[in-house]
Amino acid sequence: MKTLEEAFHHTLKDVYYAEKALTKALPNVAKAAGSSALKKTVEHHLDETKQQIKLLEKVFASIDQKPEGEKCDAIEGLIKETDGIIKEASGVALDAALIASSQAIEHYEIARYGTLREWAKVLGHDEAHDLLTQILDMEKGANAKLTSLAVETVNKKK
Repeated sequence: MKTLEEAFHHTLKDVYYAEKALTKALPNVAKAAGSSALKKTVEHHLDETKQQIKLLEKVFASIDQKPEGEKCDAIEGLIKETDGIIKEASGVALDAALIASSQAIEHYEIARYGTLREWAKVLGHDEAHDLLTQILDMEKGANAKLTSLAVETVNKKK
């Protein structure tokens, strides 16, 4: 990568891969959740993730690129960490740790989509900017729901 446009395309492929990987990982998180509220939150975000993939495909189309992913080591690591939590944690710690790992994923995505949105603006990709803003807002909303769930019901000493 030598240009901002190349960095934009690379990072777009990265998040496309990440969202596709999450559609495979989120059902395992929902299944492992002990709290019905957490299970419902994860299932809702799975639906949002599928919508985000469609929005990303529109972003690719808006810049005359074919939708394709490029392996994202960061999301692979975050998913691996979450899988470890599913295997190792139990009781109240399981849901608390699942929320923590889910928020790590959300924060990664928020950082990526925020960057992509601003790059799209600088590069004059107005439609991509608007679409990426929609996705960013979804990710921020998912993070807020996880925070609320943790604070109001899941984070307990016992």
